[in-house]
Amino acid sequence: MIIDQKLLVELTAKAKESPRLRTAYDLRTTPNDNSQRILNAVEPGTILPIHRHRSSTETIVVLRGRVRQSYYDDKGNITESFELVPMSGIVGMSVPVGQWHALESLESGSVILETKDGAYAPLTDEDIFLKTYTSFYHVHLQRQSIDDYRWNRFLW
Repeated sequence: MIIDQKLLVELTAKAKESPRLRTAYDLRTTPNDNSQRILNAVEPGTILPIHRHRSSTETIVVLRGRVRQSYYDDKGNITESFELVPMSGIVGMSVPVGQWHALESLESGSVILETKDGAYAPLTDEDIFLKTYTSFYHVHLQRQSIDDYRWNRFLW
C-alpha cells in the first residue's frame, strides 16, 4: 500500500462530509492482523474526548496539518500540551499506557497516523472522562450529547 497525497486528500474530503468531522482508514492488511494502524483525518471541531488506554500505548504521528495532544490528571486538569506539526520540532509522540489524553485538530486537512498495541477494543465508560467531556467540549468545540458520543465512539 502506498500512502500518498491523493489518499490524504480523499480522507480529508470524507472527514469534511462526515457529521463527526473525522474519518479513519484501516491500514491492516489481513483479518488476522491484531495490530491497530489507522490513518485518521480530523477536522477542527471534531469531538475526541479525554480518554485513556489501560493496556496500550498510543503512538501518533502527524502527516499533514496541525493538532494538539493534551495530557490530563485524574481530575481532568491539563498537565501538559503538545502541538504536533509535520517538519517541526514535534511531529509525533507516544502516549503512555493509562495516561488521560485528548487530541484537538487545529487545522483543516489534518491527518495523523495512529497505532496501538493489540487488537481493537472499544473504550469503556471508565476510560472516558465524561465529566470533563461535557464541560470542556461545550466551551471549545461543537456540542454533542453524551448518548450520541457513546454510540459514535464505536465508529472511530
